[in-house]
Amino acid sequence: MAKKTSKSKKRSSSSASSASSDAIRKTSESDKEMRPKPAMKPKRRSKKKSVKIDAKRPKKPPTAFFFFLYDFRKDFQEQNPDVKSMRDVGKACGEKWKTMNYEEKVKYYDIATEKRAEFDKVMAEYIKKLENGENEDTDDDSEFDE
Repeated sequence: MAKKTSKSKKRSSSSASSASSDAIRKTSESDKEMRPKPAMKPKRRSKKKSVKIDAKRPKKPPTAFFFFLYDFRKDFQEQNPDVKSMRDVGKACGEKWKTMNYEEKVKYYDIATEKRAEFDKVMAEYIKKLENGENEDTDDDSEFDE
């Protein structure tokens, strides 16, 4: 019989807790009605500025590391034909590059310096053409001219 009384106590306590939670809900609902609502501003979407990409603009040359990566990738794939993941190749290449001393890297720095010098010359010419207005497409032999 002791078990029955404990169950009845639980039931009465659960009904009491539900009554108190109902009272809390009622007071919180009435408080919500009385509170002034903050003014909601509409969210504005930021407009992305359309950047015109000039196809004639010269591309920057790769760095010394990328020239090394090109050579290293060939050797690594010959030694490890089962490794297909670029992630693994990149990790191995990065570790090798970190362990190399400056004398070993000089070869790649020289190549990168030469390519950078070529890029600077081409870029200077490109900028001059832009300033002079010579870069615009003018087709004199157009089919639509009369």
